[in-house]
Parts: sequence; structure tokens; C-alpha cells
Amino acid sequence: MSHQIETHDDQAAAIFAHKDAWHRLGTTVRGMAFTAQDAMTLGHLGGWRVRKAPVTTTEVTDDGVHVIEVPGKQATIRTNPFTGTPEALGVVGEGYVPIQNEEHCEFLNLLADEGGAVFDTAGSLRGGRQVFVTMRLPRTMKVGGVDDVDVNIAALNSHDGSSAFRVMVTPIRVVCANTQRAALRRNHGMISIRHTTNAKAMVAQARQALGLTFEYVEDFEAQAEQLVNTTMTEAGFIDLSRAVFGTPPARASKRTATTAKKREQALLALWSDAVTQATVRGTAWAGYQAVVEYVDHHAPVRSTDRPADQARAERLLTTSGPNQAKDAAWAFATATL
Repeated sequence: MSHQIETHDDQAAAIFAHKDAWHRLGTTVRGMAFTAQDAMTLGHLGGWRVRKAPVTTTEVTDDGVHVIEVPGKQATIRTNPFTGTPEALGVVGEGYVPIQNEEHCEFLNLLADEGGAVFDTAGSLRGGRQVFVTMRLPRTMKVGGVDDVDVNIAALNSHDGSSAFRVMVTPIRVVCANTQRAALRRNHGMISIRHTTNAKAMVAQARQALGLTFEYVEDFEAQAEQLVNTTMTEAGFIDLSRAVFGTPPARASKRTATTAKKREQALLALWSDAVTQATVRGTAWAGYQAVVEYVDHHAPVRSTDRPADQARAERLLTTSGPNQAKDAAWAFATATL
């Protein structure tokens, strides 16, 4: 399923404040933020009771059927919020400690008590294997006097052992709702909590990381303002786009050369004509944003069973390539500041 939101018949395990998500699934609470309890009930995230059970395998031989326990491994199991039946989510080590969805929201509630954030989105992905909850912080930046950038906390958890419990702060460009991850890896904007640790005990550390992240947001705002005030020529933008996406080798196939040419033409069209660049056209910020807009909304995708925009959204959610392109564009644009 392209959106990866967990669904059952006409219901979805997701909740959103104020406005619908692109996939039009889940419950939207209009005119107000929702609470942690709303996330558990309206978002179908409560009562999962994620637990562990021994992993076994079965071997059939001439001597009969043998059930064999797999040492050192445990299965994570939850109670399905729609059917009430138990189901396996993944395989983890013996030291793995599940972090319940209720604890997930409680953790963010404790942060909200300190910083004034309000819940904005929550949901279940990939059949309950991953869960996200985001909060909107009471702060907005305006880049170059034109681009509003909200500040959001995102808390991501996995119940299948695929990742730690992660809390990060990220600015999002409201006009096209794409996440601005620029320079995030070079700052202390994320905290990871292993599933062998008491998550509640990490609240103080997370608050400290949150303070450092505001320094990151301030740095981001300062650099973005510099990009707005830095002129970029068309030739400079071509250099930026080629630094991000590369150029085909001299002996590239006709198909590869054609693909590269079409990509460059699409990028140049965004750079020179896109309405979204009108107020900042000809600047290094516009160059960076043209790459972001191309990656989020125009890059070709292989999609035979669903609309291209849905396939593109799935790629943004589930792969690292789009964000690597944005990071490369940011690095190139800010290299001379």
C-alpha cells in the first residue's frame, strides 16, 4: 500500500490535527490539536500491549514433527487494534524492551509540558511495525521574509527491532509541506533511545537535546537568510544540480543521456519559471528549493498500480535517496557562505 498507513476496511490507524494528510486516511481533528488519549482512541494506537514471546521453528522428519526453540531470539507480538487478535511484528534480541504507544505519547507529553508543543499527527505504518507521533512547537521562522518554516518534534518508534526510539526536531516548509532536513546530521537535533533503556528516564536528556536543536534551528535560519541574500546565476544552478545528481559519462547509453537531459530541463524549469520560486528567484535559496521541489514533486518514479504522487510520497517516507539529494544541495549551496 503506497501510503504505508495501517488500514482495516474503511478505518485507518492515524490521526491528524487541522488538515487532512495527502492520502486522505485516518481521523482529522479540525480547529484544535488532539491529545495523547485521542491518539490512542481515534488513532487506534492504544491497547496494543506489545510483548515478547519465544521464537520457535518446526522441522518435519521421518521421526515426526519437532518444535525447536531459537536461542537468543524473541518475537514481538501485539494485539491488533481492529481485530483484537495477536499478531507478530518482528524478531528481536532477549534484551529488547518494548516501548508501548502509550509511553511514546507520554514521553512527548512530558516534553510538551516543558516547551508548549501540541500534538499534530500520529499513526501506524507497515502493519504496526513502526509508529510516528509529531508535535508542533510554538515557534515559526520566516526565511527571507517570505517562506514560513514551522518547527516540529517528530518521535518515531519501531516494534520490530528495526530502529531505536528516535526524537528529532525538524523545520518544515509550509508552502509545500516538505521536510527541511538540511544540515541535521551535522547538529545535535536528534536523540535515539535504545529499546533496552527506560524511555521515561531519558526525558531530561531529550529536553537538553531539544535546547541544542533550537541552536540548530537558529543556525538553519541564519544560513537560509544568507542563501536568500546570495545571488545565483543559471550557470551556478546547473553546477548545483549536477553536483547533486551527477552527469552521465561520455559513453553513457542513449537512455541514460536522455534521462539526465530531461531531469536537467525539469530542474531548470523549476528554477526559472516555478511560482514557488517567484519571490526568491535568482538566489541560492531558490536553487536549493528548486532541487527540493523536484525531488518531492517531480522526480520520476516507477508506478504501475497507483498515481505517481503517491509513489513519490512513499519513496520520501521509506527511502534515504531523496533526503540525500536535499543534503547534497544544501551542502553545495552553503559551501561558500
